[in-house]
Amino acid sequence: MIRDLRGWIFDLDGTLTVAQHDFDAIRVQLGVPAGQDILGYLASLPIAEKAAMQAELDAIELQLAREVEPAPGAAELIRHLHAAGQHIGILTRNLRQVALSSLEVIGVRDCFATAHVLGRDDALPKPDPHGIQQLLSAWSLGQSEAIMVGDFRFDLEAGRAAGCHTCLVHPDNSWPALADWHVADCHSLLQRLRG
Repeated sequence: MIRDLRGWIFDLDGTLTVAQHDFDAIRVQLGVPAGQDILGYLASLPIAEKAAMQAELDAIELQLAREVEPAPGAAELIRHLHAAGQHIGILTRNLRQVALSSLEVIGVRDCFATAHVLGRDDALPKPDPHGIQQLLSAWSLGQSEAIMVGDFRFDLEAGRAAGCHTCLVHPDNSWPALADWHVADCHSLLQRLRG
């Protein structure tokens, strides 16, 4: 049962915060071909070109972090898990600093140990399970004791690859084969936990 889990790993943008990244516009601004994964494209560039584009992407994300809004029920959900003594972490394809700033803005920064907030410079980007494995190791938890919670298939694929449970937080259940649980938003997930 979902209430028996002890390790909670959350995506950030679109899960705990209102989705604000217009990835198509970011691709245009950076010159990334339409439809390509931005981080995958960056990884394929020569070092000098990659560094310049990475700096531009970092600046975009740091600006967005200042304008972030909490997703419905997100702060209450995190406070509930924190009060219950659960292990909670963040695994994002953003910078760690962006994640920490966003958590501060939505009022739950104190619930997260800095070492348990992993950005793209701390772990291989999702859908790679590397970040989940790092957190499970830090928490001394087995795969079956943890869940990856997110709003996109990369979150669910990372959770599956790590062998842990998955929860899709999105109005539509777009990837039913990848999600053990589906809820419309964090408020609905909190209601399920309170059951």
